[in-house]
Amino acid sequence: MFDSIRNHSKILMGLLFLLVIPSFVLFGMDSYSRFSDQGAAVAKVSGNKITQGEWDAAHQREVERIRASVPNIDPKLLDSAEARYATLERMVNDRVIAAAADKQLLVTSDQRLARYLQQDPSIAGLRGADGKLDMDRYRQLAASQGMTPEMLEAKVRQDLSAQQVLGGLQQSVLASQSQTDAALNAFLQRREIQSQKWSPADFAAKVQVTDADLEKFYQTQAERFRSIESADIEYLVLDTAALQKSINLPEQDLKTYYEQNMQRLAGKEERRASHILITAAKDAPAADRTKARAKADELLAAVRKSPKSFADVARKNSQDPGSAAKGGDLDFFAKGAMVKAFEDAAFALKKGEISDVVESEFGFHIIELTDIKAPKAPSFEAMRPQLEADLRKQQAQRQFAEQAETFTNSVYEQADSFKSTAERLKLTVQKAEGLTRSPTPGAQGVLANAKLLQSLFAEESVTKRRNTAAVEVAPSTLVSARIVAYRPAAVRPFAEVKDEVRRQFVMDKSAELAKAEGLTKLAAWKDQAAQAQVGSPVVVSRDMLQGQPQAVVDAALRADPARLPAMVGVDLGSQGYVVARVNKIVPRDAMTPEQLAQSRQQMSQLWGQAESQAYLTHLKQQLKAEILVQKPGAKREDAAEKR
Repeated sequence: MFDSIRNHSKILMGLLFLLVIPSFVLFGMDSYSRFSDQGAAVAKVSGNKITQGEWDAAHQREVERIRASVPNIDPKLLDSAEARYATLERMVNDRVIAAAADKQLLVTSDQRLARYLQQDPSIAGLRGADGKLDMDRYRQLAASQGMTPEMLEAKVRQDLSAQQVLGGLQQSVLASQSQTDAALNAFLQRREIQSQKWSPADFAAKVQVTDADLEKFYQTQAERFRSIESADIEYLVLDTAALQKSINLPEQDLKTYYEQNMQRLAGKEERRASHILITAAKDAPAADRTKARAKADELLAAVRKSPKSFADVARKNSQDPGSAAKGGDLDFFAKGAMVKAFEDAAFALKKGEISDVVESEFGFHIIELTDIKAPKAPSFEAMRPQLEADLRKQQAQRQFAEQAETFTNSVYEQADSFKSTAERLKLTVQKAEGLTRSPTPGAQGVLANAKLLQSLFAEESVTKRRNTAAVEVAPSTLVSARIVAYRPAAVRPFAEVKDEVRRQFVMDKSAELAKAEGLTKLAAWKDQAAQAQVGSPVVVSRDMLQGQPQAVVDAALRADPARLPAMVGVDLGSQGYVVARVNKIVPRDAMTPEQLAQSRQQMSQLWGQAESQAYLTHLKQQLKAEILVQKPGAKREDAAEKR
């Protein structure tokens, strides 16, 4: 997009997130209660229904995707009526595009599917050195998305076909330079302003406070003094760390493990070698490679005749810039450090031997093995701490695999207590106080897991005090929790919050006084803009706030350009009131030819997206797509919304 938008993309994405997500909490779930039947239709496309069950499953996948990217997001936002409705809208769009692809006979061939899968980075990473696909890892990749490999390939095929419905339209739009300039000039227009701000803090001393005022304010603003819903809980954790503490290791087991892992504990054998390299690229002409090979053969004959001259020959003839000056010395290296052909030859030599000519991707090598560093195994006593840690970890992992199912079943079957599960698995019941639905900022550990908190504050857990299902909060870590004391959100008594009431009252009244003063000045300066007592001039735009509040910049850009200079007033609420004089429009900096080309390309993309959205709307009408669920906030009579 435009340079400024690209440079501030994270800010714009954050703004969109803040605009969309918080609105979810404004709506309840009543709209969906009549669709409790998992087979009930919630939407239709071309006469084919989308069921409640399909919707629930799709929303769950969407929730898990968002949680993975934004771990600390409030779970309530993701399960609100508005969030669920947004998922349903996306499902309808996908079905409409798929139906259109079907109708237009836009199919994806096996060849195109295979080519796409070969180029996909997530799949390319599953190939081994021989280029073959690791099928076990491929199945795991599909399973992580709740699919088999066949289902994954069918979905990719469907997605590629669907891309053809809107793809051509998006790519066919071209924006002229005049259109681009008009859009850029409108969006990124710059204006010179001068402003004066009245802050509530400057008026706090003027606020008169009585007990009667505070009690009245408390009654009318009671929701501002509501406590946060919280609970005291007990919980049970099954993880490898807990299991390790109860593991006893016999001395003989440690000695056996030491003996079995002697070679691994000792480390790798290292070898020191020198080499003479005559470079020859693999794609070099045959004549050049033949010439390089002949040169290597000639040097090999020379060092075989006089082995002590190897270093001198390397200094004079080797084409390896890193080692030639050192007589070809490569220092010590272990297996895996060199290319395979070189490594195989070096590790096949005895100390003091010189290899034949070895061909690698770099050219032709002559290798002399100068030293061998055999690994030395540490003593049993020196390795005891590491041996114990390794064995405890291994046994704990085995025990976890054996006990995970028992833990999961037990906390569900004995749902009113953890006592029997804890005794059976030798775990400790832990307690915590004051937990809320959302993780505390910066919180860590199992109780900061959003999925566990969501289960803990589910209706059944709150009302019936039942154990939550076992929740995997980390690899090899299962947790179940139950509420022992619950405190619903409630308005706190006046006596308890009197100081907070006073602070809020003074803040509100100070903001009112600041606004009144600002309005008075605005009225006085309205017809005499030149006389306004405002600050130094600054040039602002949507991408250049210059420290000004966004609302002030927006108001300045809305001022009629035909009536400049003009005065505008902006109420910032608890932040005060601002009066700004908009002096003039300031031309934007000229763009380079590269920036002009980029702006045209990005304008074309935006235009293409708009055209695609319009075409999608047409397809919805043509395919008789409709959502049967009432949109959150909509009136009952508008429950069936045509799509």
